[in-house]
Amino acid sequence: MEGVAPLVEDLALILVVAGVVTLIFKHLKQPLVLGYIMAGFLVSPHMPYTASVVDVNNIHLWADIGVMFLLFSLGLDFSFKKILKMGASPIISTISIIFFMSMLGVCVGYAFNWPKMDCIFLGGMLAMSSTTIIYKAFDDLGLRQQQFTGLVMSVLILEDILAIVMMVMLSAIASGSNPDGGQMLGSIIKIGFFLVLWLVVGISAVPLFLRSVRKLINAEVLLIVSLGLCCAMAVLSTKVGFSSAFGAFIMGSILAETVEAERIEKLVEPVKNLFGAIFFVSVGMLVDPVIIVKYALPIIALVLTILIGQSIFGSFSFMLGGESLKSAMRCGFSMAQIGEFSFIIASLGLSLGVISDFLYPVVVAVSVITTFLTPYMIRFATPAYNALEKKLPSRLIRTLNHLSMSHPDTQDQSNWKSLLTQMTVNTVIYSILTTATIALMFTFVLPVVQQMLPSGWYANVLTGVLTIVFIAPFLRAMVMKKNRSEEWKALWKESNRNRPPLIFTILVRAMIAVAYIFYICNHLSHFAPALMITMGIIVVLFIIFSKRIKRNSILMERLFINNLRSRDIEAQVSGRKRPLYEGKLLDRDIHIAELDVPGNSTWMGQTLRQLNLGQKYGVHVSSILRGGFRLNIPDGDYVIFPYDRLQVIGSDEQLSALSKAINEEVLGEDPEMEKREMKLRQLIIDRNSPFIGKTLKESGIRRVYSIMVVGLEEGEENLSPFKPDRKFQEGDIIWVVGEQESFDAING
Repeated sequence: MEGVAPLVEDLALILVVAGVVTLIFKHLKQPLVLGYIMAGFLVSPHMPYTASVVDVNNIHLWADIGVMFLLFSLGLDFSFKKILKMGASPIISTISIIFFMSMLGVCVGYAFNWPKMDCIFLGGMLAMSSTTIIYKAFDDLGLRQQQFTGLVMSVLILEDILAIVMMVMLSAIASGSNPDGGQMLGSIIKIGFFLVLWLVVGISAVPLFLRSVRKLINAEVLLIVSLGLCCAMAVLSTKVGFSSAFGAFIMGSILAETVEAERIEKLVEPVKNLFGAIFFVSVGMLVDPVIIVKYALPIIALVLTILIGQSIFGSFSFMLGGESLKSAMRCGFSMAQIGEFSFIIASLGLSLGVISDFLYPVVVAVSVITTFLTPYMIRFATPAYNALEKKLPSRLIRTLNHLSMSHPDTQDQSNWKSLLTQMTVNTVIYSILTTATIALMFTFVLPVVQQMLPSGWYANVLTGVLTIVFIAPFLRAMVMKKNRSEEWKALWKESNRNRPPLIFTILVRAMIAVAYIFYICNHLSHFAPALMITMGIIVVLFIIFSKRIKRNSILMERLFINNLRSRDIEAQVSGRKRPLYEGKLLDRDIHIAELDVPGNSTWMGQTLRQLNLGQKYGVHVSSILRGGFRLNIPDGDYVIFPYDRLQVIGSDEQLSALSKAINEEVLGEDPEMEKREMKLRQLIIDRNSPFIGKTLKESGIRRVYSIMVVGLEEGEENLSPFKPDRKFQEGDIIWVVGEQESFDAING
């Protein structure tokens, strides 16, 4: 008989140890992530007194898959639309945090006389807070409903995106080249190009595909399709020079805009939990006690650098982004740890052979310690603010909070600024789509056409015509879109001096369109430049005035907008769309949260008046979402049902108290579940039976003994129903259903 494969042995060991350790950590009310890391330490080769894994490389492979699924799930839960709605605030905070923490990391490395490359890579590691750890900590602490967590998650996602740029820069430095501003700008442009391309194409195509096969998809098929799309984007991401985790996150963000997003999130969660656990276990396996003892002082120094640095500079960065002092401190304290991207940067340094071997386990040890301290840092933020509030002058506190109340997004923009911003974004997006289409046509279609046609000239002409046909809607939208917007009309009517600049904006965009046609002609032919420019102008004019191309351009844009809004539309139809006044509440500490009533809640069956949530917690229930319907402004007579979703208005503290109560006030598990088995028994009425001469109701057999009579045996094939007015007689053979305890009571 063949033995079990080492991979299965390792998986069994990991899951068993992780299960036991996480049960202990759950009992101790510690983050499960820390339990996974501790389990990894116990099964690692560095732990001589316990069983260890056989093949570490296989575990690392599974860990990479875990990171991919973790970021895929994160993208499902937090789409790019949420970041865009927040405006410039998270961008300012992210850039500031990365700058400050990178400088601190480099300085600490130099203080210990570490090599230059170790210092540079250390700065990159310390700048990256852990998205998964903070996400998990917020979930475990029940804080995801609070307002500041949304900004923290926005900054973390932007950090993950900028980590790609940082890895490109670190690779360039490690290779011996000195990246200048042009190289850095090129990396940023490359990321922006593919990011916009994937989002636009993905949001245009993926929801359309899911909509067309919606009737054929059940839970199993949707899970396979979703994970297939995730893995496909991960592979594509690696092909163009990015990480697989980055591609998985992009696909998650695309699927987050679909109607199926919530179903996908629930289906993927078990897969994410499994591979995520393996990832964190693999991190724990890298903890080497010998290196920890040897580098104890640097580890302590790095931990203090992260805790103090994020508390001070992180809070300051969020204040630069427009947050109040209290909110900024809660955000800054929450980010005081490092995680998965720090490990990825460390792995990059090891693979390139430019950092010392001790740095990876040191960073892992720092991550373990800061992960352990994360929930305490999150809880410590409010007391720290209260203590600081007593020390600082009240006038200074009011000034800081007043400055934070006015976000740039709420200020009126001039018509010129608004119009030029829209035109620039529009031109960039359609330029990216046009560039990608031309690249695909020249890379894949042109060689095929050249093999099919005998003459290369015919092949070039056919490919050129097809390329122009495909990019025509993009070029028309680039030139003509926003020319009839409200801002354009207002500026045109406002003054004659505005008209030449407005016309000039059209000419500039038209020149860009002509440049694309010129490039296609120049690449596929050898005409004179003047002739190609003339051809470009004629083609662009034809594109502008063609009604068919105009219609295709409008349909294409409407498809994208409808797909982008499909989830919102579905929420409106099903009654789950949040009210418009959500963003207009006067008090910044007041906002709307959604809380789900558990299926085993003790609240079910009670009215809102009986629960008295307003008196107990100071909140207001504005709506109840039930079975796809919205019950607005419910009165005190509304009864709470299991799985109701309550839309509640209150402060962070009030909503946290309510969330804790709704999750804790539940019916406990039955400790004697095995005794609740229902059994079918035959019961013979003898002369001593207390039921003789009584009807079913008079006997109390159901009310007193909790036993149900299902039939009377009269010698026939089928049981006869026991009529309510029939009295029990000696010798009756009845069949009853009940628990064993009830049978014992009736026989006793």
